[in-house]
Amino acid sequence: MEELSHWIDGKRVAGASGRFADVYNPATGEVQAKVPLASKAELDAAVASAAEAQVKWGATNPQRRARVLMEFVRLLNRDMDKLAETLSREHGKTVPDAKGDVQRGLEVVEFCIGAPHLLKGEYTDSAGPGIDMYSMRQPLGVAAGITPFNFPAMIPMWKMAPAIACGNAFILKPSERDPSVPLMLAELFSEAGLPDGVLQVVNGDKEAVDAILDNPTIAAIGFVGSTPIAEYIYGRGCSNGKRVQCFGGAKNHMIVMPDADMDQAADALVGAGYGAAGERCMAISVAVPVGDETADRLIEKLVPRIEKLKVGPYTSDGMDYGPLVTGAAKERVLGLVEKGIAEGAELVVDGRDFQLQGYEDGFFVGPHLFDRVTRDMAIYREEIFGPVLSTVRAQSYEDALAHAMDHEYGNGTAIFTRDGDTARDFASRINIGMVGINVPIPVPLAYHTFGGWKKSGFGDLNQHGPDAFRFYTRTKTVTARWPSGLKEGGEFHFKQMD
Repeated sequence: MEELSHWIDGKRVAGASGRFADVYNPATGEVQAKVPLASKAELDAAVASAAEAQVKWGATNPQRRARVLMEFVRLLNRDMDKLAETLSREHGKTVPDAKGDVQRGLEVVEFCIGAPHLLKGEYTDSAGPGIDMYSMRQPLGVAAGITPFNFPAMIPMWKMAPAIACGNAFILKPSERDPSVPLMLAELFSEAGLPDGVLQVVNGDKEAVDAILDNPTIAAIGFVGSTPIAEYIYGRGCSNGKRVQCFGGAKNHMIVMPDADMDQAADALVGAGYGAAGERCMAISVAVPVGDETADRLIEKLVPRIEKLKVGPYTSDGMDYGPLVTGAAKERVLGLVEKGIAEGAELVVDGRDFQLQGYEDGFFVGPHLFDRVTRDMAIYREEIFGPVLSTVRAQSYEDALAHAMDHEYGNGTAIFTRDGDTARDFASRINIGMVGINVPIPVPLAYHTFGGWKKSGFGDLNQHGPDAFRFYTRTKTVTARWPSGLKEGGEFHFKQMD
């Protein structure tokens, strides 16, 4: 069985703690590798090495740092197939979905190549008599990222690329469930010319996380995961004087107005609700049709589409989605399905008995569709993170709006309508960070910024886009005055300064 490693000082390093976690093949249920879980001492040693490497890297001009990112992009494209296959084998998502995971991370790296422009400060000539003022954006030193299992390529790149472009060293603590791709990314960065120590990958569990939160050298932390852990990391990190951004859970609503194109809405819901087995923080998990007639038409369109979904391993072509990441994830999703039935929701499409010949021990869950879900039900309140779509019938536009606005999560939302006034009102009033108008998963492109509101996001600055460069730098403002005198003959000259 393969034993994975950490990435320290430009090479793979075996774990020293003696503790390991199992890495599964979700399609078969078999343990395919073991990943070391770092101790506090191992984490602290990696941070000390990163801090030493950062001094020279931070002094490297932004254009030269950007050239490393340019070469990294070339290498990512060269190894796309290899990265996607490895990602699918450990996570379970289909290969096309895995390539999308890598691609969306790559796009952020491409944006960060513009670091020389994004790091420019401001300048005011003659702010006062003989006085100039200017600002500089300087690196923080050492930053860290704690990233989730569901996007093992994209989110690490969202964190590490802007941090490195800004001149920081970076400590990545990826998910222990699918750790191979982050290690491969570190190897590619090294091949691209990144100096040893600037990027360290330390695998671990809560012990490593707490070591990151408490290490005095780490100046900033980025996290993506569940809301309870986001709150924990945000609170402990801030109390230790760190700059922290945390992104938590989601319960994304899609409102379907009576005038919507019902085929378009149904197609969007199937893709957004069941793609990647629902293991996406931007997945649509709640459909909110306005009016019973709209709901009936929508359900009529959804059922045959959902029943035709192809579920299988990444090694099979044409699959719509694969297994969940672990057996525990499968048990949790099916437990919430049973709770939904017990609480009175109508199970229109039942995927509980889904079986795949030859993969009986895999972590597959068939697609589920609930109708007549109400606000008090667990399947409405909680993030399921599985192939389960709940339908909540709203009696009016205002009722539908209230469902999304009153929910504790505020990551993403969408509305499907042909009416511009309704769409404009929705975008203006909704208290949610990312909004789609006839777009089911409104993930902004790399040059905009990604972040949720309410209990989906903690911190003042979001991921990627210009916010990332603000997060990973601090501004220094300089006020300069040069004392002056007059030469003989009345010419202006500068006095020599001690």
